[in-house]
Amino acid sequence: MLDISKIRAITLDLDDTLWPIWPTIERAEQALSGWLQLQAPQTAQLFADPQVRLALRQQVLQSRPDWGHNLSALRRECIRLALHQAGEDTLLAEQAFEVFFAERQRVELYADARPALAFLAQRFPVVALSNGNADVTRVGLGEFFKTGLSAQQFGIGKPDARIFHAAAQAAGVASHEVLHVGDDAALDVLGGLGAGMQTVWVNRSAHVWRHDEEPHHTVSDLAQLCALLA
Repeated sequence: MLDISKIRAITLDLDDTLWPIWPTIERAEQALSGWLQLQAPQTAQLFADPQVRLALRQQVLQSRPDWGHNLSALRRECIRLALHQAGEDTLLAEQAFEVFFAERQRVELYADARPALAFLAQRFPVVALSNGNADVTRVGLGEFFKTGLSAQQFGIGKPDARIFHAAAQAAGVASHEVLHVGDDAALDVLGGLGAGMQTVWVNRSAHVWRHDEEPHHTVSDLAQLCALLA
């Protein structure tokens, strides 16, 4: 059972908790493809093949396994490698990545996200905690967050307890005083539990819980979370 009296801070996942991630990534991929078609057409043709993109990713990870949690560095190097393989200017990689990254920050929030953030931020310090590379300031939500911590910044991702502990420290509280909220059963719920936090699972799609350990509470949207904490 959730003990609301112990909560002094909130850590909050971003992708698929505040907005659906795959429509965002698809738009960013399309923006990148359109830019490459104009600036580096041979590379665009390479990137049009999903198997080629996967092979490029695997090649980069083999040479730089430390980039497993650094999605920005990983994508930027995949673009550079594709430009190299296509015989085009590898100096275009940074511009190409910025086209992708700018569109990646243009998210479409779930209807309950902004009202919930306003509610939570009035009551608790809120820290964004994500394995992705969204920037809450560029997304337009910076006013609601004390700070943000990502796997690519920290070098370690969820469900590792160390990134949860670092987020608690950033909020200025002990880990057991944090409520972690997120959509991913393993990364968010089990990760938060392993770090000694209370957890709320945001289960928007009515998935079945399949783990022995359970979240302290489950909600179908963030409005329910706010009602729970009111």
